[in-house]
Amino acid sequence: MEHSEPIVRRKLSHEVFVRLKRLITSGDLRPGDEMPSERELMERFGVGRPAIREAMQALANMGLVAISHGERARVLQLTAQSILRQVDGAAKIMLSSSKDSLEHLKTARIFFERGMVREAAEKATDADVETLRTILARQRALLGDADGFIQADMDFHISIARVSGNPIYSAVSEAMLGWLKEYHTDMLIWTGKEKYTLAEHEKIIERIAAHDRAGAEREMVDHLERSRALYVVSAS
Repeated sequence: MEHSEPIVRRKLSHEVFVRLKRLITSGDLRPGDEMPSERELMERFGVGRPAIREAMQALANMGLVAISHGERARVLQLTAQSILRQVDGAAKIMLSSSKDSLEHLKTARIFFERGMVREAAEKATDADVETLRTILARQRALLGDADGFIQADMDFHISIARVSGNPIYSAVSEAMLGWLKEYHTDMLIWTGKEKYTLAEHEKIIERIAAHDRAGAEREMVDHLERSRALYVVSAS
């Protein structure tokens, strides 16, 4: 049976996007390189400035180039961190629109963190442990400063993931904590729960320093199960 399959002509900007992306993925343009000027690209592809700008913006949205006002765009180094940052906006919208999604993220975070802390307990050097103790001291000094305290809390957990030596783990940790931060209410501060957080972080460090994988996992799970109620979707 015959059926029509119309060929849709793609926008000029999309054709430019495909060709520019190919220059990057083929290695002709490498991280740190400047992209050709708008005028060069207009002459090369025989298109107008709007098509070039749309294509460049599409590349920027993918994290392939950085656009700065008054300067040529530059090719970026793709990393696990930069890739995950591209989905930040969509992830936050998904979480804000669904209580179930937030609960799923909290559960996934606990699953992830219990693996990370076991890795840390196995691999941590004296320098790694000292880094965690330094972050804890900074967090203790930030009592009463909600934003600073929560940032130090994030740094603590991201640093545990970094002990693994796997940049994907570090990027996933940073992404999940960034998404959760949107829903971390001031309950942490006005209920006095920050004192519990400091004590629990100290216990986690002790178990990591002792290379006690099971003990570190137990302390981490207790810590996260207690604190998971501090992340809520606003009723507004």
